[in-house]
Amino acid sequence: MELTRSSGILAHPTSFPGRYGIGELGLETYAFIDWLSSAGQKWWQVMPLGPTGYGDSPYQSFSAFAGNPYLISLDALEADGLLSSEDLEPVPDFGPDKVDFGWLYSWKFGILERAYAHFLGGKGESLRLEFEAFKKQEASWLEDYTLFMAVKGTQDTVDPFGNPCKGAPWNEWPEDIRSRQPEAMGRYRAELLETIDRFAFYQFLFFRQWTQVREYAVSKNIRIIGDIPIFVAMDSSDAWANPSEFLFDETGQPTVVAGVPPNYFSETGQLWGNPLYRWDKMREDGFAWWVERFRGSLKLYDLIRVDHFRGFEAYWEVPASEETAVKGRWVKAPGKELFEAVKAALGDLPIIAEDLGVITPEVEELRDGTGYPGMAVLQFAFAGGEDWSENAFLPENLRENQVVYTGTHDNDTTRGWFIELTGDELEHLKKYIPDAEEDKIAWQLLEMAWHSKADLAIVPLQDLMNLGTEARMNLPGRLGNNWEWRFKSGMLSAFTVRRLKALTVEVGR
Repeated sequence: MELTRSSGILAHPTSFPGRYGIGELGLETYAFIDWLSSAGQKWWQVMPLGPTGYGDSPYQSFSAFAGNPYLISLDALEADGLLSSEDLEPVPDFGPDKVDFGWLYSWKFGILERAYAHFLGGKGESLRLEFEAFKKQEASWLEDYTLFMAVKGTQDTVDPFGNPCKGAPWNEWPEDIRSRQPEAMGRYRAELLETIDRFAFYQFLFFRQWTQVREYAVSKNIRIIGDIPIFVAMDSSDAWANPSEFLFDETGQPTVVAGVPPNYFSETGQLWGNPLYRWDKMREDGFAWWVERFRGSLKLYDLIRVDHFRGFEAYWEVPASEETAVKGRWVKAPGKELFEAVKAALGDLPIIAEDLGVITPEVEELRDGTGYPGMAVLQFAFAGGEDWSENAFLPENLRENQVVYTGTHDNDTTRGWFIELTGDELEHLKKYIPDAEEDKIAWQLLEMAWHSKADLAIVPLQDLMNLGTEARMNLPGRLGNNWEWRFKSGMLSAFTVRRLKALTVEVGR
Protein backbone atom coordinates (compact mmCIF):
# COMPACT_ATOMS: atom_id res chain seq x y z
CA MET A 1 0.00 0.00 0.00
CA GLU A 2 1.42 3.35 -1.02
CA LEU A 3 0.74 6.18 1.41
CA THR A 4 -0.54 9.49 0.15
CA ARG A 5 0.04 12.81 1.88
CA SER A 6 -2.48 12.81 4.73
CA SER A 7 -2.92 13.08 8.49
CA GLY A 8 -4.89 11.72 11.40
CA ILE A 9 -5.37 11.30 15.14
CA LEU A 10 -4.28 8.59 17.59
CA ALA A 11 -7.11 7.96 20.06
CA HIS A 12 -7.94 4.60 21.60
CA PRO A 13 -11.71 4.06 21.90
CA THR A 14 -11.42 3.38 25.64
CA SER A 15 -10.63 7.10 25.97
CA PHE A 16 -13.95 8.28 24.57
CA PRO A 17 -16.61 9.86 26.83
CA GLY A 18 -19.69 8.03 28.03
CA ARG A 19 -21.55 7.17 31.19
CA TYR A 20 -20.53 3.51 31.44
CA GLY A 21 -16.99 3.96 32.73
CA ILE A 22 -15.11 3.43 29.48
CA GLY A 23 -15.30 4.54 25.87
CA GLU A 24 -17.47 2.20 23.80
CA LEU A 25 -18.31 1.55 20.15
CA GLY A 26 -21.42 3.67 20.47
CA LEU A 27 -22.55 7.20 19.76
CA GLU A 28 -19.36 8.83 21.04
CA THR A 29 -17.28 6.79 18.58
CA TYR A 30 -19.50 7.87 15.71
CA ALA A 31 -19.27 11.47 16.93
CA PHE A 32 -15.47 11.20 16.95
CA ILE A 33 -15.50 9.96 13.35
CA ASP A 34 -17.71 12.92 12.43
CA TRP A 35 -15.24 15.21 14.17
CA LEU A 36 -12.30 13.72 12.26
CA SER A 37 -14.11 14.25 8.99
CA SER A 38 -15.05 17.84 9.78
CA ALA A 39 -11.43 18.56 10.77
CA GLY A 40 -10.19 17.37 7.37
CA GLN A 41 -8.46 14.25 8.70
CA LYS A 42 -8.15 10.95 6.84
CA TRP A 43 -6.93 8.53 9.53
CA TRP A 44 -7.98 7.30 12.96
CA GLN A 45 -5.31 5.26 14.74
CA VAL A 46 -6.16 2.86 17.58
CA MET A 47 -4.14 0.56 19.79
CA PRO A 48 -4.73 -3.21 19.85
CA LEU A 49 -8.40 -4.04 20.37
CA GLY A 50 -8.01 -7.40 22.12
CA PRO A 51 -9.41 -8.42 25.53
CA THR A 52 -7.19 -7.18 28.35
CA GLY A 53 -6.37 -8.73 31.71
CA TYR A 54 -4.21 -7.86 34.70
CA GLY A 55 -2.39 -4.61 34.00
CA ASP A 56 -5.06 -3.58 31.47
CA SER A 57 -2.53 -3.23 28.65
CA PRO A 58 -3.90 -3.62 25.13
CA TYR A 59 -0.46 -5.04 24.27
CA GLN A 60 -1.00 -7.97 26.69
CA SER A 61 -4.20 -9.60 25.49
CA PHE A 62 -5.89 -12.92 26.18
CA SER A 63 -6.03 -13.44 22.40
CA ALA A 64 -4.36 -12.09 19.27
CA PHE A 65 -7.65 -12.57 17.40
CA ALA A 66 -10.45 -11.66 19.84
CA GLY A 67 -12.01 -8.27 20.54
CA ASN A 68 -12.35 -6.51 23.88
CA PRO A 69 -15.83 -6.93 25.43
CA TYR A 70 -15.26 -3.71 27.40
CA LEU A 71 -15.77 -1.83 24.13
CA ILE A 72 -19.23 -3.27 23.43
CA SER A 73 -21.76 -0.43 23.39
CA LEU A 74 -24.45 -1.06 25.98
CA ASP A 75 -26.77 1.52 24.43
CA ALA A 76 -26.49 -0.35 21.13
CA LEU A 77 -27.46 -3.57 22.92
CA GLU A 78 -30.52 -1.77 24.25
CA ALA A 79 -31.37 -0.69 20.70
CA ASP A 80 -31.01 -4.32 19.59
CA GLY A 81 -33.49 -5.42 22.24
CA LEU A 82 -30.89 -7.33 24.25
CA LEU A 83 -31.07 -4.98 27.23
CA SER A 84 -33.76 -2.80 28.74
CA SER A 85 -33.23 0.57 30.36
CA GLU A 86 -33.92 -1.14 33.69
CA ASP A 87 -31.04 -3.55 33.03
CA LEU A 88 -28.65 -0.62 32.86
CA GLU A 89 -29.68 1.04 36.12
CA PRO A 90 -28.23 2.04 38.42
CA VAL A 91 -25.01 2.98 36.66
CA PRO A 92 -22.09 3.27 39.10
CA ASP A 93 -20.63 6.71 39.63
CA PHE A 94 -17.77 6.22 37.19
CA GLY A 95 -15.49 9.23 37.07
CA PRO A 96 -15.28 10.98 33.67
CA ASP A 97 -11.48 11.39 33.58
CA LYS A 98 -10.19 7.83 33.69
CA VAL A 99 -11.17 4.19 33.37
CA ASP A 100 -11.51 2.33 36.67
CA PHE A 101 -10.78 -1.14 35.29
CA GLY A 102 -11.33 -2.93 38.60
CA TRP A 103 -14.83 -1.55 39.06
CA LEU A 104 -15.61 -1.86 35.38
CA TYR A 105 -14.73 -5.57 35.30
CA SER A 106 -17.33 -6.64 37.83
CA TRP A 107 -20.06 -4.27 36.63
CA LYS A 108 -19.86 -4.48 32.85
CA PHE A 109 -19.49 -8.24 32.59
CA GLY A 110 -22.57 -8.50 34.80
CA ILE A 111 -24.50 -6.39 32.29
CA LEU A 112 -23.18 -8.42 29.35
CA GLU A 113 -24.21 -11.65 31.09
CA ARG A 114 -27.69 -10.16 31.38
CA ALA A 115 -27.74 -9.44 27.64
CA TYR A 116 -26.74 -13.03 26.91
CA ALA A 117 -29.47 -14.34 29.23
CA HIS A 118 -32.03 -12.23 27.37
CA PHE A 119 -30.69 -13.61 24.08
CA LEU A 120 -31.16 -17.17 25.34
CA GLY A 121 -34.65 -16.16 26.41
CA GLY A 122 -35.59 -15.11 22.90
CA LYS A 123 -34.62 -11.44 22.75
CA GLY A 124 -32.71 -10.25 19.68
CA GLU A 125 -34.13 -13.11 17.64
CA SER A 126 -33.02 -11.47 14.39
CA LEU A 127 -29.38 -11.95 15.48
CA ARG A 128 -29.57 -15.71 15.96
CA LEU A 129 -28.64 -16.82 12.43
CA GLU A 130 -25.94 -14.15 12.27
CA PHE A 131 -24.45 -15.44 15.54
CA GLU A 132 -24.36 -19.04 14.33
CA ALA A 133 -22.69 -17.96 11.08
CA PHE A 134 -20.10 -15.96 13.06
CA LYS A 135 -19.20 -19.00 15.17
CA LYS A 136 -18.62 -21.12 12.09
CA GLN A 137 -16.65 -18.45 10.25
CA GLU A 138 -14.32 -17.69 13.17
CA ALA A 139 -14.05 -21.23 14.57
CA SER A 140 -10.31 -21.52 13.87
CA TRP A 141 -9.51 -19.20 16.79
CA LEU A 142 -12.87 -18.76 18.53
CA GLU A 143 -13.19 -22.33 19.80
CA ASP A 144 -9.83 -22.22 21.57
CA TYR A 145 -10.37 -18.71 22.91
CA THR A 146 -13.83 -19.36 24.35
CA LEU A 147 -12.75 -22.62 26.01
CA PHE A 148 -9.66 -20.87 27.38
CA MET A 149 -11.76 -18.09 28.93
CA ALA A 150 -14.34 -20.53 30.29
CA VAL A 151 -11.76 -22.80 31.93
CA LYS A 152 -9.81 -19.81 33.24
CA GLY A 153 -12.92 -18.66 35.08
CA THR A 154 -13.02 -21.91 37.07
CA GLN A 155 -9.38 -21.97 38.20
CA ASP A 156 -8.43 -20.69 41.66
CA THR A 157 -5.65 -18.17 42.13
CA VAL A 158 -4.94 -15.03 44.17
CA ASP A 159 -5.03 -11.43 43.01
CA PRO A 160 -2.03 -9.06 43.32
CA PHE A 161 -3.20 -8.17 46.83
CA GLY A 162 -3.27 -11.79 48.01
CA ASN A 163 -7.03 -12.22 47.88
CA PRO A 164 -8.47 -15.54 46.60
CA CYS A 165 -10.10 -15.26 43.18
CA LYS A 166 -10.67 -17.10 39.92
CA GLY A 167 -8.64 -16.75 36.75
CA ALA A 168 -5.38 -18.66 37.15
CA PRO A 169 -3.07 -18.49 34.11
CA TRP A 170 -3.20 -21.58 31.91
CA ASN A 171 0.25 -22.85 32.90
CA GLU A 172 -1.04 -23.21 36.47
CA TRP A 173 -4.07 -25.30 35.48
CA PRO A 174 -4.34 -29.05 36.16
CA GLU A 175 -1.97 -30.94 33.91
CA ASP A 176 -4.67 -32.63 31.81
CA ILE A 177 -6.29 -29.41 30.59
CA ARG A 178 -3.03 -27.43 30.65
CA SER A 179 -1.59 -29.91 28.13
CA ARG A 180 -4.88 -30.13 26.20
CA GLN A 181 -5.40 -33.85 26.65
CA PRO A 182 -8.39 -34.91 24.48
CA GLU A 183 -10.42 -36.39 27.36
CA ALA A 184 -10.02 -33.22 29.43
CA MET A 185 -10.82 -30.97 26.48
CA GLY A 186 -14.04 -32.88 25.85
CA ARG A 187 -15.02 -32.89 29.52
CA TYR A 188 -14.53 -29.17 29.99
CA ARG A 189 -16.37 -28.38 26.75
CA ALA A 190 -19.36 -30.38 27.98
CA GLU A 191 -19.33 -28.96 31.51
CA LEU A 192 -18.84 -25.34 30.41
CA LEU A 193 -21.00 -25.38 27.28
CA GLU A 194 -23.11 -22.34 28.16
CA THR A 195 -20.15 -20.31 29.43
CA ILE A 196 -18.26 -21.06 26.22
CA ASP A 197 -21.24 -19.93 24.16
CA ARG A 198 -21.52 -16.75 26.23
CA PHE A 199 -17.92 -15.80 25.50
CA ALA A 200 -18.57 -16.49 21.82
CA PHE A 201 -21.61 -14.19 22.04
CA TYR A 202 -19.47 -11.37 23.43
CA GLN A 203 -17.12 -11.76 20.46
CA PHE A 204 -20.04 -11.72 18.06
CA LEU A 205 -21.30 -8.47 19.59
CA PHE A 206 -17.86 -6.85 19.48
CA PHE A 207 -17.16 -7.71 15.85
CA ARG A 208 -20.67 -6.77 14.78
CA GLN A 209 -20.35 -3.34 16.36
CA TRP A 210 -16.80 -2.81 15.09
CA THR A 211 -17.87 -3.68 11.54
CA GLN A 212 -20.62 -1.07 11.78
CA VAL A 213 -18.14 1.51 13.08
CA ARG A 214 -15.71 0.77 10.27
CA GLU A 215 -18.44 1.01 7.63
CA TYR A 216 -19.45 4.39 9.03
CA ALA A 217 -15.84 5.55 8.98
CA VAL A 218 -15.56 4.58 5.31
CA SER A 219 -18.71 6.60 4.57
CA LYS A 220 -16.94 9.62 6.09
CA ASN A 221 -13.70 8.95 4.17
CA ILE A 222 -11.91 7.97 7.37
CA ARG A 223 -9.55 4.99 7.35
CA ILE A 224 -8.45 3.10 10.46
CA ILE A 225 -4.89 2.27 11.51
CA GLY A 226 -4.71 -0.74 13.80
CA ASP A 227 -1.88 -2.26 15.78
CA ILE A 228 -0.36 -5.75 15.94
CA PRO A 229 1.92 -6.44 18.92
CA ILE A 230 4.79 -8.67 17.80
CA PHE A 231 4.39 -10.97 20.81
CA VAL A 232 1.37 -12.58 22.45
CA ALA A 233 0.74 -12.58 26.19
CA MET A 234 1.96 -15.53 28.21
CA ASP A 235 -1.54 -15.99 29.60
CA SER A 236 -3.30 -16.16 26.25
CA SER A 237 -5.32 -18.66 24.28
CA ASP A 238 -2.68 -18.37 21.55
CA ALA A 239 0.09 -19.68 23.82
CA TRP A 240 -2.12 -22.36 25.38
CA ALA A 241 -3.46 -23.62 22.04
CA ASN A 242 -0.08 -23.64 20.26
CA PRO A 243 2.55 -24.58 22.86
CA SER A 244 4.84 -26.25 20.31
CA GLU A 245 5.32 -22.89 18.59
CA PHE A 246 6.73 -21.20 21.71
CA LEU A 247 9.88 -21.69 23.78
CA PHE A 248 8.26 -23.52 26.71
CA ASP A 249 9.45 -26.36 28.89
CA GLU A 250 7.40 -29.53 29.38
CA THR A 251 5.23 -27.88 32.08
CA GLY A 252 4.30 -24.88 29.95
CA GLN A 253 6.74 -22.50 31.61
CA PRO A 254 8.74 -20.17 29.36
CA THR A 255 12.47 -20.77 29.31
CA VAL A 256 13.16 -17.32 27.89
CA VAL A 257 10.98 -14.22 27.56
CA ALA A 258 10.81 -11.05 25.49
CA GLY A 259 12.08 -7.63 26.42
CA VAL A 260 14.14 -4.71 25.19
CA PRO A 261 17.59 -3.62 26.38
CA PRO A 262 18.17 -0.45 28.41
CA ASN A 263 16.94 2.56 26.44
CA TYR A 264 15.41 6.03 26.59
CA PHE A 265 12.51 4.78 28.70
CA SER A 266 14.36 2.61 31.25
CA GLU A 267 17.93 2.12 32.49
CA THR A 268 17.26 -1.58 33.11
CA GLY A 269 15.40 -2.12 29.86
CA GLN A 270 11.88 -3.45 29.71
CA LEU A 271 11.14 -7.02 30.76
CA TRP A 272 7.93 -7.67 28.86
CA GLY A 273 7.69 -11.31 29.90
CA ASN A 274 6.02 -12.47 26.68
CA PRO A 275 6.80 -15.97 25.45
CA LEU A 276 9.10 -16.17 22.45
CA TYR A 277 8.34 -17.97 19.21
CA ARG A 278 9.95 -21.13 17.96
CA TRP A 279 10.53 -19.67 14.54
CA ASP A 280 11.94 -22.97 13.29
CA LYS A 281 8.62 -24.66 14.08
CA MET A 282 6.56 -21.85 12.55
CA ARG A 283 8.62 -22.07 9.38
CA GLU A 284 7.53 -25.70 8.86
CA ASP A 285 3.94 -24.77 7.96
CA GLY A 286 4.78 -21.57 6.11
CA PHE A 287 4.11 -19.33 9.12
CA ALA A 288 0.42 -20.29 9.01
CA TRP A 289 -0.36 -18.73 12.40
CA TRP A 290 1.01 -15.38 11.23
CA VAL A 291 -0.90 -15.59 7.96
CA GLU A 292 -4.12 -16.01 9.93
CA ARG A 293 -3.18 -13.23 12.31
CA PHE A 294 -2.70 -10.77 9.47
CA ARG A 295 -5.83 -12.06 7.76
CA GLY A 296 -7.83 -11.31 10.90
CA SER A 297 -6.31 -7.84 11.24
CA LEU A 298 -7.14 -6.96 7.65
CA LYS A 299 -10.80 -7.51 8.52
CA LEU A 300 -10.50 -4.82 11.18
CA TYR A 301 -8.14 -2.19 9.79
CA ASP A 302 -7.13 -0.40 6.62
CA LEU A 303 -3.50 0.01 7.70
CA ILE A 304 -1.61 -2.04 10.29
CA ARG A 305 1.11 -0.72 12.56
CA VAL A 306 3.40 -3.65 13.36
CA ASP A 307 4.71 -3.03 16.85
CA HIS A 308 8.41 -3.65 17.59
CA PHE A 309 9.20 -4.28 13.92
CA ARG A 310 12.89 -4.63 14.73
CA GLY A 311 12.02 -7.87 16.56
CA PHE A 312 11.36 -9.52 13.22
CA GLU A 313 15.03 -9.03 12.35
CA ALA A 314 16.40 -9.85 15.81
CA TYR A 315 14.75 -9.83 19.23
CA TRP A 316 16.00 -9.36 22.80
CA GLU A 317 15.84 -12.72 24.56
CA VAL A 318 16.03 -12.75 28.38
CA PRO A 319 16.28 -15.86 30.60
CA ALA A 320 12.92 -16.33 32.31
CA SER A 321 14.62 -16.31 35.73
CA GLU A 322 15.88 -12.71 35.35
CA GLU A 323 14.14 -9.81 37.09
CA THR A 324 15.27 -7.15 34.60
CA ALA A 325 16.05 -7.14 30.90
CA VAL A 326 19.72 -6.22 31.34
CA LYS A 327 21.13 -9.75 30.90
CA GLY A 328 19.56 -10.47 27.55
CA ARG A 329 20.95 -11.15 24.11
CA TRP A 330 19.97 -10.51 20.50
CA VAL A 331 18.64 -13.54 18.62
CA LYS A 332 17.95 -13.61 14.88
CA ALA A 333 14.35 -13.81 13.62
CA PRO A 334 13.08 -14.86 10.16
CA GLY A 335 12.80 -11.30 8.87
CA LYS A 336 11.89 -10.95 5.23
CA GLU A 337 11.11 -14.67 4.91
CA LEU A 338 8.08 -14.22 7.18
CA PHE A 339 6.70 -11.19 5.33
CA GLU A 340 7.19 -12.87 1.97
CA ALA A 341 5.20 -15.89 3.20
CA VAL A 342 2.36 -13.68 4.40
CA LYS A 343 2.43 -11.67 1.18
CA ALA A 344 2.25 -14.87 -0.88
CA ALA A 345 -0.91 -15.82 1.01
CA LEU A 346 -2.62 -12.44 1.34
CA GLY A 347 -1.08 -10.10 -1.23
CA ASP A 348 0.60 -6.77 -0.52
CA LEU A 349 0.27 -5.85 3.13
CA PRO A 350 -0.70 -2.32 4.26
CA ILE A 351 1.88 -2.10 7.05
CA ILE A 352 3.57 0.62 9.08
CA ALA A 353 6.85 -0.66 10.54
CA GLU A 354 7.29 0.60 14.10
CA ASP A 355 11.05 0.90 13.75
CA LEU A 356 11.87 2.69 17.01
CA GLY A 357 14.46 1.60 19.55
CA VAL A 358 17.77 -0.09 18.75
CA ILE A 359 17.76 0.15 14.96
CA THR A 360 20.68 -1.46 13.16
CA PRO A 361 21.53 -1.47 9.44
CA GLU A 362 19.98 -4.95 9.29
CA VAL A 363 16.65 -3.60 10.58
CA GLU A 364 16.77 -0.76 8.07
CA GLU A 365 17.49 -3.26 5.31
CA LEU A 366 14.46 -5.32 6.33
CA ARG A 367 12.20 -2.26 6.45
CA ASP A 368 13.41 -0.88 3.14
CA GLY A 369 13.42 -4.30 1.50
CA THR A 370 9.74 -4.77 2.31
CA GLY A 371 8.95 -1.20 1.32
CA TYR A 372 7.02 -0.57 4.53
CA PRO A 373 7.02 3.01 5.82
CA GLY A 374 8.81 3.47 9.13
CA MET A 375 8.08 5.86 11.98
CA ALA A 376 9.54 9.08 13.34
CA VAL A 377 8.78 10.68 16.71
CA LEU A 378 9.46 14.40 17.02
CA GLN A 379 9.92 14.23 20.79
CA PHE A 380 13.05 12.19 20.05
CA ALA A 381 14.35 14.65 17.45
CA PHE A 382 16.34 16.94 19.74
CA ALA A 383 18.44 14.43 21.66
CA GLY A 384 22.13 13.92 20.97
CA GLY A 385 25.45 15.63 21.49
CA GLU A 386 27.53 17.47 18.94
CA ASP A 387 26.18 15.28 16.16
CA TRP A 388 22.53 15.92 17.02
CA SER A 389 21.96 17.54 13.61
CA GLU A 390 22.17 14.00 12.22
CA ASN A 391 19.27 12.86 14.39
CA ALA A 392 17.03 10.85 12.04
CA PHE A 393 13.88 12.39 13.50
CA LEU A 394 14.69 16.03 12.79
CA PRO A 395 12.27 17.44 10.19
CA GLU A 396 14.91 17.83 7.47
CA ASN A 397 16.02 14.22 7.93
CA LEU A 398 12.58 12.66 7.51
CA ARG A 399 11.61 10.61 4.45
CA GLU A 400 8.44 10.69 2.39
CA ASN A 401 7.76 6.98 2.97
CA GLN A 402 7.40 7.52 6.70
CA VAL A 403 4.81 8.22 9.39
CA VAL A 404 5.68 11.10 11.72
CA TYR A 405 4.24 11.48 15.23
CA THR A 406 4.61 14.18 17.84
CA GLY A 407 4.65 11.31 20.36
CA THR A 408 3.23 7.81 20.76
CA HIS A 409 1.21 6.06 23.48
CA ASP A 410 4.50 5.35 25.28
CA ASN A 411 5.57 9.00 25.38
CA ASP A 412 4.48 11.69 27.77
CA THR A 413 2.18 14.25 26.20
CA THR A 414 4.15 16.90 24.36
CA ARG A 415 3.25 19.48 26.99
CA GLY A 416 4.40 17.15 29.77
CA TRP A 417 7.56 16.29 27.85
CA PHE A 418 8.43 19.97 27.35
CA ILE A 419 8.10 20.79 31.06
CA GLU A 420 10.77 18.20 31.89
CA LEU A 421 13.10 19.20 29.04
CA THR A 422 16.53 20.52 30.09
CA GLY A 423 20.09 20.98 28.89
CA ASP A 424 21.14 20.30 25.32
CA GLU A 425 17.78 18.87 24.34
CA LEU A 426 15.96 22.06 25.31
CA GLU A 427 18.64 24.16 23.62
CA HIS A 428 18.31 22.14 20.41
CA LEU A 429 14.52 22.49 20.45
CA LYS A 430 14.80 26.28 20.86
CA LYS A 431 16.94 26.45 17.72
CA TYR A 432 13.98 25.09 15.78
CA ILE A 433 11.21 26.76 17.78
CA PRO A 434 12.67 29.92 19.41
CA ASP A 435 9.36 30.86 21.03
CA ALA A 436 8.66 27.38 22.41
CA GLU A 437 6.77 27.54 25.69
CA GLU A 438 4.54 25.23 27.68
CA ASP A 439 1.20 26.51 26.46
CA LYS A 440 2.18 26.48 22.76
CA ILE A 441 4.58 23.58 22.29
CA ALA A 442 2.01 20.87 21.52
CA TRP A 443 0.62 22.84 18.59
CA GLN A 444 4.10 23.88 17.48
CA LEU A 445 5.24 20.25 17.28
CA LEU A 446 2.01 19.33 15.52
CA GLU A 447 2.72 22.03 12.93
CA MET A 448 6.22 20.63 12.50
CA ALA A 449 4.77 17.19 11.82
CA TRP A 450 2.13 18.49 9.41
CA HIS A 451 4.66 20.57 7.46
CA SER A 452 7.15 17.70 7.21
CA LYS A 453 7.83 15.68 4.06
CA ALA A 454 6.56 12.47 5.72
CA ASP A 455 3.58 11.12 3.82
CA LEU A 456 1.52 10.55 6.95
CA ALA A 457 1.39 12.70 10.10
CA ILE A 458 -0.34 11.51 13.28
CA VAL A 459 -0.89 13.35 16.54
CA PRO A 460 -2.15 11.83 19.80
CA LEU A 461 -5.46 13.37 20.77
CA GLN A 462 -3.95 14.56 24.07
CA ASP A 463 -1.49 16.76 22.16
CA LEU A 464 -4.24 18.24 20.04
CA MET A 465 -6.02 19.09 23.30
CA ASN A 466 -2.80 20.58 24.76
CA LEU A 467 -2.97 18.34 27.84
CA GLY A 468 -0.20 17.64 30.32
CA THR A 469 1.26 14.57 31.99
CA GLU A 470 -2.06 13.82 33.69
CA ALA A 471 -3.29 12.62 30.28
CA ARG A 472 -0.35 10.32 29.55
CA MET A 473 -1.58 6.95 28.28
CA ASN A 474 1.33 4.71 29.31
CA LEU A 475 4.61 4.86 31.18
CA PRO A 476 6.66 1.83 30.08
CA GLY A 477 7.81 -0.31 32.98
CA ARG A 478 5.12 0.95 35.35
CA LEU A 479 2.43 -1.51 36.42
CA GLY A 480 -0.85 0.20 37.17
CA ASN A 481 -2.21 3.68 36.41
CA ASN A 482 -1.72 3.14 32.69
CA TRP A 483 -4.23 3.03 29.82
CA GLU A 484 -6.80 4.92 31.92
CA TRP A 485 -7.08 8.36 30.32
CA ARG A 486 -10.45 9.55 29.06
CA PHE A 487 -11.65 12.88 27.76
CA LYS A 488 -14.93 14.61 28.49
CA SER A 489 -17.67 15.52 26.05
CA GLY A 490 -17.14 19.03 24.73
CA MET A 491 -13.34 18.96 24.84
CA LEU A 492 -13.20 18.70 21.04
CA SER A 493 -14.13 22.27 20.29
CA ALA A 494 -15.28 23.91 17.07
CA PHE A 495 -12.17 26.12 17.27
CA THR A 496 -9.92 23.06 17.22
CA VAL A 497 -11.80 21.74 14.18
CA ARG A 498 -11.29 24.98 12.26
CA ARG A 499 -7.66 25.34 13.30
CA LEU A 500 -6.68 21.76 12.42
CA LYS A 501 -8.58 21.77 9.15
CA ALA A 502 -7.00 25.06 8.07
CA LEU A 503 -3.50 23.72 8.74
CA THR A 504 -4.28 20.42 7.01
CA VAL A 505 -5.50 22.21 3.89
CA GLU A 506 -2.55 24.63 3.97
CA VAL A 507 0.06 21.85 3.92
CA GLY A 508 -1.81 19.65 1.45
CA ARG A 509 -2.72 16.76 3.71
